[in-house]
Amino acid sequence: MRKYWRIYWSFFRTGFIADMEYRANFLFRVVTDTVWYAAQIIGFNVIFTHTKSIAGWDAEKTRVFLGLLFVADAIYMIMLSDNLDKLTDRVRKGELDLLLVKPINSQFIVSLQRVSTSLITNLIMGICFLGYSFAQLPDASVPRLLWLLLMIPCGLVCLYSVRFMISATSVIFTKADNLQFLWHQVYRLGMRPDQIYSRWLRMIVLSVIPVAMIASVPARFVVGPPDWGLAAWTVGWSIFLIWCSSRYWKLALRFYTSASS
Repeated sequence: MRKYWRIYWSFFRTGFIADMEYRANFLFRVVTDTVWYAAQIIGFNVIFTHTKSIAGWDAEKTRVFLGLLFVADAIYMIMLSDNLDKLTDRVRKGELDLLLVKPINSQFIVSLQRVSTSLITNLIMGICFLGYSFAQLPDASVPRLLWLLLMIPCGLVCLYSVRFMISATSVIFTKADNLQFLWHQVYRLGMRPDQIYSRWLRMIVLSVIPVAMIASVPARFVVGPPDWGLAAWTVGWSIFLIWCSSRYWKLALRFYTSASS
């Protein structure tokens, strides 16, 4: 495990150096994402000027949800998104060969090689907004925040596992851009509290395509009493999905035709 931490730290330093090479782009990225955050907050504020709650979510709870969405999404974007988005290109250009021959777990290096350090400011903004939103809750309880140490990592593992399996499909078919587009459309479902959806759609976003795990599930443990059944499901499902992603990756590599063959 220590070996992997040292390797990831080297990835982080390399990513930071690369991002600092284009400082103007770094600043533009911060401004762009700040505008996106503001648009999400304003959009929900407009909705709550016309109603007091949506499926049990009032303005205070929804702000907590948004704070968790910003934090979890920032972690996902920093660590994973860029790598998974480019997997198809790596397969098509033969760059995957260089990663597969390295003496380290191929899924690890394919998923985490590129660290988008320019998005660390997003994480800071998300944490600040989450802290502000949590302080506005009428029944805020600090011990509830401890649940986030478990729920956020489990939610990210669920999200990563399904996203990775979709990206790994390009290893089998060489080009799977439509699946990538489909993923980004489905991911938007996770940007709303899952309780606003119908029962069958909630089942999908909590299991088959678990985009609700990234913010909706952690938010429930912050704004209300803990749901032990949901906690057990989240932990168990994250373990199962990461195992499935590993098995699927090994299966996909059997169909891989390297650039050197």
